Amino acid sequence: MPVATVQKIVTEILPPSSGLAFGKDARDLLIECCVEFITLISSEANEISEKESKKTIACEHITKALEQLGFGDYVQDIMEVASEHKEQLKGREKKANKLEQSGLSTEQLLAMQEEAFRDAAQRHG
Repeated sequence: MPVATVQKIVTEILPPSSGLAFGKDARDLLIECCVEFITLISSEANEISEKESKKTIACEHITKALEQLGFGDYVQDIMEVASEHKEQLKGREKKANKLEQSGLSTEQLLAMQEEAFRDAAQRHG
C-alpha cells in the first residue's frame, strides 16, 4: 500500500485535538499488516473461485473468504461500499455516453467550454 494513502487514512482517523502522532515505525507496521490482510483474503477468495471453476474473483468470493476466515462482521460494510462504487461507475458511464451522443466534434465541445469559461469569468470577475 502506498505510504501516502495510509498516512491520509490515519490522519483522517486521528483527531487533531488528540495531540497524538503516528510514528514511522507504526505506519510501516500498519502497511505490512494491510498487505498481509489483503494477501490472506485474496488467496482465500482465489481458492473459492477456483472451486467454483470461475476465472474471475467476484465480490461474492471476497465476502465468502471474509466469512470463512472469521471476518464476517465486515461483509455488510463491504457490500455497502461496493454498491456505492457501482453507482459512481454508472454516473461516469452516463457522462461518457452523453458526451459521445452529443454529435459534436472535440473542437466544437472545446469551443463551447471556452465560451462557458469566458461567461463565468465575466459574471464573477
